[in-house]
Amino acid sequence: MRLPGKLFASYVVLVAASTTTLVIASDRSLRSRLMREATAEVTRETALLARAVGGLRGPALDSLVRALGRATGRRLTVIDTTGVVIADTDFPTDQLATLENHASRPEFREALAGRTGTDLRHSVSTGRWELKVAMRIPAGAVRVSTPLPQVDAVVSDAQNAVLLGGLFALAVGVLLALGFARSVARPLLRLRDSAQAIARGERPAVDTRGRDEVGDLARALRSIDENLSGRMDDLERERSETAALVASMVEGVIAVDAGGAVTTLNPASRRLLRLGAGTAPPSALELFRQRPAHEAVERALRGTETAGLEVELDERTALLSAHPLPGGGAVLVLHDVTGQKHLENVRRDFVANVSHELKTPLTVIRGYAETLAGGDVPPEVRRDFLDKVLANARRMQQLVDDLLDLSRIESGAWSPRPERLALAPLVQDVWSTLKPRADAARLTLTTRIGEATLFADPEAARQVVLNVLDNSVRYTPDGGHITVAAVAEPGALRLDISDTGVGIPGEHLPRIFERFYRVDPARSRELGGTGLGLAIVKHLVEAHGGRVEATSSLGAGTTIRIHFPEVASS
Repeated sequence: MRLPGKLFASYVVLVAASTTTLVIASDRSLRSRLMREATAEVTRETALLARAVGGLRGPALDSLVRALGRATGRRLTVIDTTGVVIADTDFPTDQLATLENHASRPEFREALAGRTGTDLRHSVSTGRWELKVAMRIPAGAVRVSTPLPQVDAVVSDAQNAVLLGGLFALAVGVLLALGFARSVARPLLRLRDSAQAIARGERPAVDTRGRDEVGDLARALRSIDENLSGRMDDLERERSETAALVASMVEGVIAVDAGGAVTTLNPASRRLLRLGAGTAPPSALELFRQRPAHEAVERALRGTETAGLEVELDERTALLSAHPLPGGGAVLVLHDVTGQKHLENVRRDFVANVSHELKTPLTVIRGYAETLAGGDVPPEVRRDFLDKVLANARRMQQLVDDLLDLSRIESGAWSPRPERLALAPLVQDVWSTLKPRADAARLTLTTRIGEATLFADPEAARQVVLNVLDNSVRYTPDGGHITVAAVAEPGALRLDISDTGVGIPGEHLPRIFERFYRVDPARSRELGGTGLGLAIVKHLVEAHGGRVEATSSLGAGTTIRIHFPEVASS
């Protein structure tokens, strides 16, 4: 039952109970009062009858009793000392002998004892309820009886009046109860609706105008709503900030519940684990293949922290840190160190390569220098040794210069200052420096450049062309051919430098622009290369916003394609 119904029912029950109690109480009170008044009146009449009867007997007594009975409307009875009725207004003289002896009647015994006897009972003689009052006379006792229907009629009339008034009061009370229940329940129901709205996370409209306890409750509810809203806004803001922070982290973050199920993965962790955005992640133990990673997750779920464990993730390497959560579960953090490991490997290779590249000319220089220091070297041999020492010193100088150039470009300390350059004179100038070696190997150069111009830094452009042509001269057999062609492209100029050299195997082609990378290290060192030329070319071209690529066929030659942006033909 809803609150208005409960209130209405309780008010109706209260009014009905009050009306019933009033009717019962008035009935008892009125009946008791009427009985007292009737008893007093009958007692007075009995006393008058006792004085009037005196010592009368026989017909005179009977006539007097009947006359007084007709005058008072009461039943008058005269009883002798043995309990025999000797006169009665309701029975003729010849029927008196049939009446029951009254010696055992309570009012008669009281009267014989000298007291006024009263009794209320159902009369055997008349068959109705009667009030009986008896007093002592010389011949025995006189008794006056009056029926109760008169009292009952008065009481019944009073009960009807009270009942009618009670019904009217009940009807009025029902209407008042209905209105009162609605007036009390309406603000409570509104508060209930407001509380339910707060529970759903909505903003309720709370009426706080009341000045009673319901108004106090409404104001308290409004205060609770405002506090909850403020805290929810703070929590939502913190949650959004945390989610944005986790999503923007370069480290992979994985949240795991106490059962090992993954609850959160940020984008970085999905990239490291190769999980698509819509792919449901497996359990935490199934994310990693290595046993140490499994053990680290298990320890974290048991409350033990693990930090800096290196794990392999397909082609990536990461450091795994596992931190237990106070309420159960764990947070796994993956720090991608693939780049650092690659840089470390590059650094290690670089140091090894530089050391190796410097060791060979240093060994040669030291050997020849020690021989010359002995003093027993013929002049012609001494001159040859000095030429070799000078050649290796120049080789070391070239290596150091190339390293410094590459370091300067990679560090950003150098930036190109492009200007419009005529390409044909640039190629011819570079070729002139290589021509003695080319002529010795009977190499020929063909250019298809025309009037093409290049928008580039002059020194950088010269070094790019020089390094590529130098490689072509080194690796093209005697009698070979080298071609330089300019090809106009939308917004760019492509410079193709091709040779008929030994070519490069396909597996080596992607790495020829790495520093110190050689297809044939022994032959390269024999030819005097440093292994840095194409690496410098790549960095110089990319500094201009261009790109460089290579194609080659083993035994048929190699083509280096250099793309310079923002080129216009003159």
